[in-house]
Amino acid sequence: MAARLCRLRRPLTAAFSSAAAAGAGQAPPAEPLTELRQAGGVRTIVLNNPRRRNALSLPMLQSLRRDLLHDVKSRELRVIVIAAEGPVFCSGHDLKELSSEDDVKHHSQVFELCAEVMTLIQKLPVPVIAKVNGLATAAGCQLVASCDIAVASEKSQFATPGVNIGLFCSTPAVALGRSLPRKVALEMLFTGEPLSAHEALMHGLISKVVPEDKLEEETMKISQKICESSKSVLALGKATFYRQISQDLDTAYKITTKVMVDNLTLRDGQEGIEAFVQKRKPVWSHSQEKK
Repeated sequence: MAARLCRLRRPLTAAFSSAAAAGAGQAPPAEPLTELRQAGGVRTIVLNNPRRRNALSLPMLQSLRRDLLHDVKSRELRVIVIAAEGPVFCSGHDLKELSSEDDVKHHSQVFELCAEVMTLIQKLPVPVIAKVNGLATAAGCQLVASCDIAVASEKSQFATPGVNIGLFCSTPAVALGRSLPRKVALEMLFTGEPLSAHEALMHGLISKVVPEDKLEEETMKISQKICESSKSVLALGKATFYRQISQDLDTAYKITTKVMVDNLTLRDGQEGIEAFVQKRKPVWSHSQEKK
């Protein structure tokens, strides 16, 4: 894999690091760093700083966190899609923020907020889908790996090239190591070489690969299917999945056995069974109320 894709190293490294140089010394962009729009239960959050390769600067992370948490308990919110403007989905951290001009306290703030956002995605009560159309590197690759589902266009690529500039992608490795086989993750981390979209699919980093002109359609198809289910049931299922996945087999079954019983006590748990028996469509309450 590394030899075949070696020719891609230079553009990938450039995309990863150029966020630090692009626009240096200029005023912040007038446009919001993220854009939020919502319709039919689907919230789309768009990373909106293509001039800086949608780098996860401190303000970008703050804006993304704000959009993820906005009215998150609303019954109208059923799924979140993270997308991006421009040819780079996300280039990772803004390296300008990580220079020696800033102190250790500031550097810690950047990485701590990034970790908070990545873990927040898995704690949200709704599924989060990454819609990737372009390059995702370093913390941008971490963002994709942290989402529940990831749909990518055929032109997308994924890399953790920090090693090439002397900053090993240790925090991206947390999400990467939980999404990919260990040896695949370590090759990415040690070499900085990219995975193509099809390789990322084969190894489990993403869920689907589609032609670029089908990306929106496929993402909405998945989103709309999710919207057909009970929000409260999905929230319970998502939380349980992440809780049990790191446990040993016996503990995982103890956790999920109890959750299955709890699920049956929910109003929507019984509504679903009754609707199936009565051969009708369920009418979901989307509430955590018990019957």
